[in-house]
Amino acid sequence: MEFAKNMYELHKKVSPNELILGWYATGHDITEHSVLIHEYYSREAPNPIHLTVDTSLQNGRMSIKAYVSTLMGVPGRTMGVMFTPLTVKYTYYDTERIGVDLIMKTCFSPNRVIGLSSDLQQVGGASARIQDALSTVLQYAEDVLSGKVSADNTVGRFLMSLVNQVPKIVPEDFETMLNSNINDLLMVTYLANLTQSQIALNEKLVNL
Repeated sequence: MEFAKNMYELHKKVSPNELILGWYATGHDITEHSVLIHEYYSREAPNPIHLTVDTSLQNGRMSIKAYVSTLMGVPGRTMGVMFTPLTVKYTYYDTERIGVDLIMKTCFSPNRVIGLSSDLQQVGGASARIQDALSTVLQYAEDVLSGKVSADNTVGRFLMSLVNQVPKIVPEDFETMLNSNINDLLMVTYLANLTQSQIALNEKLVNL
C-alpha cells in the first residue's frame, strides 16, 4: 500500500488534475485480498471502481468486469463488504481498435508474428466487414417479409434512419466524381514522382 501511495504522490506532481477512480487486478474473480486493497482505495476515492481483467482467457476472451463495494451486515455490529457488478461498456478510438485487432490476429499465426496491413488491405477489410453486415441486414429483412421472423418496430426505425443517411447520388454524377478524384490522384502521383526525379538529378549534378 505504501508503494501505491508513493506512486500516486509522484503522479500528482506531473498531473495534479487527475484523480483516482479505482483500481484493477488480473484475474477472473474477486479474491480475499480484494477487500483489503479496495479499503485502501476507498480512502482515496469516494466510491472506487474495481476492475478485474481475465488474462488467463478462461472463456476464450479477455473479459473485463467492474464492481463497486456495498456495505452489508447489521448496523452497529461487524460489517462486511459485498462487491456489486456493474455494466461494462467498451469505448475506444479508431486507432486503438486497429492496434487491438492487429494483436488479436497473432493468435492465428503459427509463429505469433504478423505484419502491418497496408492502407489498401485495411480498406478492403473494412469493405468486407460492411458487406457482411449488409448481408445480415438483408437476410433479416427477407425473413421478416417471409414471416419467418416477427417484425421489430425499433429495428425497422433504426434501419430506416440508416437508409435516410445514405446520400442519394445519380449514377452518372457518381461516375464523374470518381473519375475526377482519380485524375486528381494521378496528378499528385505524377508531381511526386517528378519532384523525386528532380531531387535525384540535383544530387547527381552536385556530386559531379
